[in-house]
Amino acid sequence: MANAYTPGLLVTESVIVRKRRRLPIPGEVMVKVGDVVRPHDVVARTQIPGDPETVNIANQLGLEGEEVLEVMKKKKGDPVKKGEVIAEKVSFFGLFKTPVHSPIDGTVDNVSGVTGVITLRRPAVPVSILAYIHGTVSEILPREGVVIETPAALIQGIFGVGGETQGVLEVVAKTNAEILNSDKIKPEHKGKIVVGGSLVTADALKKAAQVGAAGLVAGGIIDKDLIEYLGHDIGVAITGAEDIPITVVLTEGFGQINMADKTFALLTSLNGQVASINGATQIRAGVMRPEIVVTSEDMRQSAERDMTSGMEAGTPIRIIREPYFGKLATVHSLPPELHVIETGAKVRILTAKLASGEIVTIPRANVELIEG
Repeated sequence: MANAYTPGLLVTESVIVRKRRRLPIPGEVMVKVGDVVRPHDVVARTQIPGDPETVNIANQLGLEGEEVLEVMKKKKGDPVKKGEVIAEKVSFFGLFKTPVHSPIDGTVDNVSGVTGVITLRRPAVPVSILAYIHGTVSEILPREGVVIETPAALIQGIFGVGGETQGVLEVVAKTNAEILNSDKIKPEHKGKIVVGGSLVTADALKKAAQVGAAGLVAGGIIDKDLIEYLGHDIGVAITGAEDIPITVVLTEGFGQINMADKTFALLTSLNGQVASINGATQIRAGVMRPEIVVTSEDMRQSAERDMTSGMEAGTPIRIIREPYFGKLATVHSLPPELHVIETGAKVRILTAKLASGEIVTIPRANVELIEG
């Protein structure tokens, strides 16, 4: 049962979590619809072009723009090494040579016969997008990424810092009023997400970083302690990209505030399970909350069984994917065999009857049951 402590703040032991995992620029999607992925699985990858570096060949060799083409040792697309000769002017019947060396490792991106300037580009930077949660690929965003969904326990916080990480939840507080201090952080917490009660102290932050904990969860923190930990003041922009060793999620806010009873009870019930957490927070338009997501394999399998067994002809459903996103319908039929969809994946489908009377075919993962 979900409990909204502030507008948009969700704390629930069971909800369908959907995560859109998207590349910054077009690339290659590594999975297909129906694949089960783990948090560290690469679902999409690309290469971001390296920074450009211009070299004024005409100026360095005292040539006109069009003359540069005649002295180039490299052409567009050629790889170059730092210090390698990329152009050379020969004079006095070959007695004198004036070379121009590459200032970087990279490739020749452009050679201009008008300006006499060439552009070199540093090596591309590989970028991989991880699944982040344990779930099933429900949608492919061609050349961009995927949508992953799974039944999970979800706890959203008020504020957080640090990016996405995973670890086993370790509840070290006996009550939601207990302070998370350095004494409670042990060497065995390396790689784990440590859960306290009312307050996380500055010493606890330092100790957690020393032992290599993955994250900390508590009710609140003293703002000056957080600023000291970050090394800079807290701005109004989005958090989550800080260069810090651990992720911190605050469930209640700033100061010594007891974690909400139901939040603490839920986290305690999840003790020992693997969680995915993200401290990214954005308060302004496009609100983003820090979160703790715990997917249970049993929960996921149970939800899949419930979806299959709970649907039959006439069952009311809502379609949650384009081109029929948001439309209400009823199940018309449930073919048992797998069907090949546009992406080439084989999935289970259903036919649904829209309010207009039209019968459409949809992957079963693209609908949700409407509870009576």
